[in-house]
Amino acid sequence: MYLLGYDIGSSSVKAALVNAETQEIVATDFFPRSEAPIKSLQSGWAEQRPEDWWSYLKDVTAVILNASHIDPKDIKAIGISYQMHGLVAIDKEGSVLRDAIIWCDSRGVPYGEKAFADLGAATTLSHLLNSPGNFTAAKLAWVKENEPELFDKIYKIMLPGDYIAYRLTGEIVTNPEGLSEYMLWDFKENTPAKILMDYYGYDPELFPKVVPTFSEQGRVSEAAAAELGLAPGIPVTYRAGDQPNNALSLNVMNPGEIASTAGTSGVVYGINDKVDYDLRSRVNNFAHVNHSDSQTRIGVMACINGTGILNSWVKRNIVPPGIDYAEMNALAAGVPVGCNGVSILPFGNGAERILENRQLGCVIDGINFNIHNRNHIIRAAQEGIVFSFMYGIEIMESIGLKVNRIHAGHANMFLSPIFRDTLASVSGATISLFETDGAVGAAKGAGIGAGIYKDNNEAFAGLKLIEEIAPAADRTPYLEAYARWKSLLNKHLEK
Repeated sequence: MYLLGYDIGSSSVKAALVNAETQEIVATDFFPRSEAPIKSLQSGWAEQRPEDWWSYLKDVTAVILNASHIDPKDIKAIGISYQMHGLVAIDKEGSVLRDAIIWCDSRGVPYGEKAFADLGAATTLSHLLNSPGNFTAAKLAWVKENEPELFDKIYKIMLPGDYIAYRLTGEIVTNPEGLSEYMLWDFKENTPAKILMDYYGYDPELFPKVVPTFSEQGRVSEAAAAELGLAPGIPVTYRAGDQPNNALSLNVMNPGEIASTAGTSGVVYGINDKVDYDLRSRVNNFAHVNHSDSQTRIGVMACINGTGILNSWVKRNIVPPGIDYAEMNALAAGVPVGCNGVSILPFGNGAERILENRQLGCVIDGINFNIHNRNHIIRAAQEGIVFSFMYGIEIMESIGLKVNRIHAGHANMFLSPIFRDTLASVSGATISLFETDGAVGAAKGAGIGAGIYKDNNEAFAGLKLIEEIAPAADRTPYLEAYARWKSLLNKHLEK
């Protein structure tokens, strides 16, 4: 008996096959092998072809089925994780009307900010609609104003994960967590947010039907099964955006628990049990996967767009050809904490929520031609990413969340000793690294949704702790470097 999980990212589509009884990861892989392309037709825009996601999903499914040698009929449920906040529009025939506007696209910002101003901070924030900012509802407002003929053809709007589930099953559904990504879930009423739908003039029929996060949400169709090599009738029983799903993957479900990721973008995600908010709307609130009418579980997320993408930019443009990430880390290890005065603001990947939707751009400051070299840039980039995490953590702490322990997967930038040592030391939190990823989490989420596991604790009983990183005994150099970085940030924010 097996569970299949998919993680639809902006750089690749991952898949994991998990033995439901032993919790062993039987096979896992990803496609494409190089990062998937992102179209940027204008500064601040980012689009991808939904058909490419489906193509990558077909490729990776074929690989894991071939590697595992299992009978597809033994797969009992499918779960889906996906890049958040994207906008996929289809017509009545099910054809995609335009390329998807993805999470790091900033064109919706003025539409969200106008809604925030028109409706008033007291109204939007008290319903945890944040500043509608750069979320899917605001991206759709851009389409409505700038592509009116296309808007008139729209039958349904979907998130990336909703679209993949639709391709698998033919069913068009979402869940409260999904609607909260649109910024269309009213936490005060625990219903779709009529306030914003009315403001933007959206017909509720444009949006998918809302179903529970852990539930049967359709079954693999004959056509999809033929394309993918799966058995028809497998139920899709779980879906969630990548950050709530990452928290699930780390068994972070209750107040006081914190999950973090550091891939293309970076996130610190904590669980709150009350409706509370930052007055400047610099962190995001989402319905966590276990949020319900009877149990308030709100995922409070500080997101930084310029994380792994900065590290990969440094690798492509600063580091000599042929040097991999481990070798980069070794070069940076010879530079002291604080990089002898070099600081980098990592905000070169669109509007940043923690900066109140400002597009600050990446800033490199403090270079002395007689002292510094590429190794200082490598380390300063990683420190700058960590310091942006810390800036977000301080915002989260201001609304009552405590960050004493950070759970993360043993992957991406958490593979870097510099990154994780700096994060532990500047925050004062112990970091626990686990062997898991989004596709594995989605597979186990499917097991919960199918009733194979009675709850999250049973599903993640086999979660393997790889390593724990404690703060440095002397945190002073890290705190001094962060203070200098924060001073630089404030100077640029005052411009």
